[in-house]
Parts: sequence; structure tokens; C-alpha cells
Amino acid sequence: MSPRVQIVPKLKRRGPHAAHDLKERPAYQRIRSHLTRPLSKEHLLLDLSQRVHDGLRAIAVPVSYKKGAILFVEGQRPEGVYILTTGRAKLSASSPDGKALLLRMAEPGEVIGLPGTVSGQAYALTAEALEPLRAEFIPRLPFLQFLREHGEAALRVAQIMTDIYHATFQEVRYLGFSASASEKLARLLLDFAASRPDSGARFPAVFSFTHEEIAETIGTARETVTRILAEFKRTRLIETHGPTMVITNRQGLEKLLGR
Repeated sequence: MSPRVQIVPKLKRRGPHAAHDLKERPAYQRIRSHLTRPLSKEHLLLDLSQRVHDGLRAIAVPVSYKKGAILFVEGQRPEGVYILTTGRAKLSASSPDGKALLLRMAEPGEVIGLPGTVSGQAYALTAEALEPLRAEFIPRLPFLQFLREHGEAALRVAQIMTDIYHATFQEVRYLGFSASASEKLARLLLDFAASRPDSGARFPAVFSFTHEEIAETIGTARETVTRILAEFKRTRLIETHGPTMVITNRQGLEKLLGR
């Protein structure tokens, strides 16, 4: 994995009007297939009624972004939520001196920008397109009215907000309870593998984080991540094949956590 540094100006703002591609509106059936498959607890429309699907369709606007484009910036007034249909988005927070902390990658079907949109407070994170992506953008006021009219959707949003809370708590555990960078990285790999129910004893999923992004996730330097991954490979805890990382000794990684 080759290191990559991307600096997002803190005051740069791009909303849903920055990179629209309205020539090819994606078929709603395709969007619904992303939203209803059980890949993530953050799927807003998972198992909800057709009436809810139709209500959301009526207020959603298709948008598209190029790789590296900014959907929204932390500190920006919330404009609405984005439901990803294709592509992934990087969600990160930054400090005044320019340091970044990568919190997670949003996958197709997930909702981003939800806490700020519901609370009315500024976005707490920056969302950046990791690759060309399409999304359904739902403006804040129509979305809040939609929740008032569809109780089952409002309950789903409450569940998603709870999931976000627990995910944030998990990030605090990474940074606060891990004694060393090696332990933080081992925990990251094991938790990522656990989030892929089909991974089994190995870790076949494509792990496309760069060294810089891993460093942002666990709160350390890129050089430290490169050194630790090299050590993990030398001791045969992992294997790497291009962008794919495979856990070859799960128990060895767990020993680093004292399990």
C-alpha cells in the first residue's frame, strides 16, 4: 500500500450543488437494492414499508462526486443527509493545526450527515469521496418533515444514531485504552475482520486504507504504521497482496491485546 496524504482545507465548503450529475438519474429500484440488503445497520430503509420507500423517493435528489470531492466539511451548517448508492466516502475530523483523524469509511447503502441534520448543529465530520460515488441527497427540512410523517423511519433513524454513538465510543477505546500503536493496529484489523461476517478464519476482504489513512484512524504517524505492518508481516501475523490484507495468525494478533 503506497502512502497518500490528502489535506482538506477546513473552511472549504461544498454542498450538494457542487458536483451534480443529473444526466443519468439512477433507477430507484437500484437504489433500493442497496438500501435493503443487510450489509450495515445504517441502512435507513432496511425492511421498512413501501410507503416509506415512496415517501423518501419523492424528496431525494441524485448527486454524484468525483474522487477526492468534498460532500461536506466539519463546522458547516447541515444541509441534509446523503445515502450512498455507489462508491465509498471517508469520514474524518481535523484539529486546528491540520492533523486529521479518520473515523471510518462509509459504504454503499449508508447514511452520512445524519446527526447534524437531525440536531441542527454543524456537521462534526468531513466527508470526502474516496472514489467516484453517487448518492441520494435529502435536504434537511424535507427530511425532518418526512420523519414526522413516517414513525417507522424515525425509529430507524434513532437506531442509526445509537449505532453512531457506539461506533464513536469504539474509536475512543482505540485511542484511550490501547497501550501501544501495535495494539491499536491489531485491534483495528481484528475489528475490521469481525465486521465482515463472511471472512471466516482468514481476512480476504480488500483492505484499501493507505498507510496514512490507517495512521489517521489509530492516531499515530504514518512511519509508525509502515514499521508495524512490516513487523506483522515479518512475524507472519498478516500477508499483503496489493490492496488486500489477510490475517494469517488471528490468535497472534489477539495476544497483542491480552485476549
